[in-house]
Amino acid sequence: MKTVHHRTCHLCEANCGIIIEADGRQILSIRGDPDNALSRGHICPKAVALQDLQDDPDRLRHPVRRTGDSWEKISWERAFAEIGERTREILARDPASTALYRGNPLAHHYGNTLSVGHLRAALKTRNIFSAATMDQMPNLVVNHEMLGHAALFAVPDIDRTQTMIVIGANPMVSNGSLWTVPDFRTRIRALRQRGGQLVTIDPRRTETAAVADRHLFIRPATDAWFLVALLKTLFGHPACPSPASYVHGLDRFRALIEPFRVENCTQICGVPEADIAWLADRLLSGPAALYGRLGTSVQAFGTLSAWLIALVNIVAGQYDREGGLMFGAPAIDYASGSGGSSGRWLSRVRGLPEVMGETPVATLADEIVSPGPGQIAALFLLAGNPVRSIPNGRRLEAALRKLDLLVSVDIYRNETSRLAHYILPSVGPLERDHYSLLTLPLAVRNFAMYSPPMFEPPADGLLDWQIIRGLASAITGDPISAKAPPELLDDLLRSGPYALSIEQLSAHPSGIDLGGNRPGRLPERLRTPGKTLECAPERFCAALTPLAAHKADAAEGELLLIGRRHVRSNNSWMANSRRLVKGPPRCTALIHPLDAAGVGLTDGAEVEIVSRVGAVRVPAEISNDIMPGVISLPHGWGHQLAGVALGVAADLDGASANDLTDDMVVDPLSGNAVFSGVPVRINSCRPH
Repeated sequence: MKTVHHRTCHLCEANCGIIIEADGRQILSIRGDPDNALSRGHICPKAVALQDLQDDPDRLRHPVRRTGDSWEKISWERAFAEIGERTREILARDPASTALYRGNPLAHHYGNTLSVGHLRAALKTRNIFSAATMDQMPNLVVNHEMLGHAALFAVPDIDRTQTMIVIGANPMVSNGSLWTVPDFRTRIRALRQRGGQLVTIDPRRTETAAVADRHLFIRPATDAWFLVALLKTLFGHPACPSPASYVHGLDRFRALIEPFRVENCTQICGVPEADIAWLADRLLSGPAALYGRLGTSVQAFGTLSAWLIALVNIVAGQYDREGGLMFGAPAIDYASGSGGSSGRWLSRVRGLPEVMGETPVATLADEIVSPGPGQIAALFLLAGNPVRSIPNGRRLEAALRKLDLLVSVDIYRNETSRLAHYILPSVGPLERDHYSLLTLPLAVRNFAMYSPPMFEPPADGLLDWQIIRGLASAITGDPISAKAPPELLDDLLRSGPYALSIEQLSAHPSGIDLGGNRPGRLPERLRTPGKTLECAPERFCAALTPLAAHKADAAEGELLLIGRRHVRSNNSWMANSRRLVKGPPRCTALIHPLDAAGVGLTDGAEVEIVSRVGAVRVPAEISNDIMPGVISLPHGWGHQLAGVALGVAADLDGASANDLTDDMVVDPLSGNAVFSGVPVRINSCRPH
């Protein structure tokens, strides 16, 4: 019997509404939902690939246990019993020797978010690692220090702005990151129709730059100097507005950047002074928004850059303003309660400060291989592939082999889970319900949508949250008595500003439009003690001194490595979809003609890229779309390792960019890993 289902795609932050037509369990079509007020019919290739995930023959459908180089199917009861017993033995030897790693997909399932605390409590550990210290921790730290809560985000009002400035981000591919903005292309067309402009600032002429009115090249990891120059220009502009009464610390900040010279900053970042002056004019002449994301975050000055981006919007009078940056009124507001923390403890080996209750993931391998009390002996991986995702993945791979117990909650045997003692897979993506708990508060509109399961899960299948709670109960020996996530979600909806319920949302299969974001939400939304917007946090101000002394130039013969993303990829966990990986090879090294000529490299030839921690070989793609002195390699490739059971991905050429990135370098303010501006050298691999 044919059926039609409305869902939200959960594979990225875009939250595209989709309509899936099926005949029984056979999917006939997946298309965009024109009645979804957030995505308005837009759909990206990842949504169509939901069918590949659901039907993938490589997807695990039952728990497995590793015995030597082989795997055997075991029951859930046996898996939980054995893991519980082994964990208790490890805890008895050293109560501080367990750890938890939360991968990126975990955040896209509300049940996991509402259940992971049970496992953390069962392990009694503060060794918490996650993808947050690989991509977004600078933004969380800035929100915490300035606004009083890590989850209090201001997002660009793209639908009403006149100038949209994008630095270090590629929303044409991502549909927003820490900003839910599906159908970016159509929104930019509307921006132009009302006489506005899109400006991009990036070391690469990205897919977003290709549709922009103006693109400015900037040297990797020099965004902080560019932003200081822009702020000094804004401060000196006659149209610079007076700050709101709740804005504190701008005078102190202005005094601190007085020693910086605009001309010196422009020499470092490579953006001409005239272009910076033009940007200042645009920011002050009408509704405008400056948005920065991954490229500005994953560098040694990532937190400083996130802070300075916020200050640019504040100084230009574009904060909490229609057409600038605004705060949403989501159905479930998680910017309440505890606002976050930093520095409550230091990591055991390298002394890196705790941030938002986590230990920086760049030091995970150190904590596993370094002897002494608290050495990690058992690690629980929740939907993560850190061997491919964190810096110096080869070192982490070697470290994981030393663990007494490695448990992976994952649907695949990938580069990391192949090293596990147990892999516990959840049901398929269309066999679970869905609500975008963490990403809807970042949307360009206030919107709520609940998606019930499309298919009945198998009788012996478990949802992620059931696995997480099952592990916690197996470790403690006690049942979990808390409400199930759907009940908790319903409670959160009912207590929210719109008093919604799952029943109400289920009656609106395309979701409920709760209206656009509106200005004037400050200072009420602020979570600082005095409801002030703190523009000069002490730690950030202190970090301006090393910025002034830092030398950003690459050494002779070095290039600076940056990443890149494709609309058909999503980090390290979507390479087994034939729909997404079809087409020309995408794991190529993007190199400027001048740099290629310097080593005698021709287009398509193999190039060796060498860093402090490793070397990879990939085809060269010579292009003027990247600035001289920069080389770009995409993230998430290289699936040919022994033991990986990904039939589609294993046939793809490629290498892992994180065999080059350096785990010893982090952003000192947030502990975030550094993936942009990594110094490398290249060699042409001539045929024998």
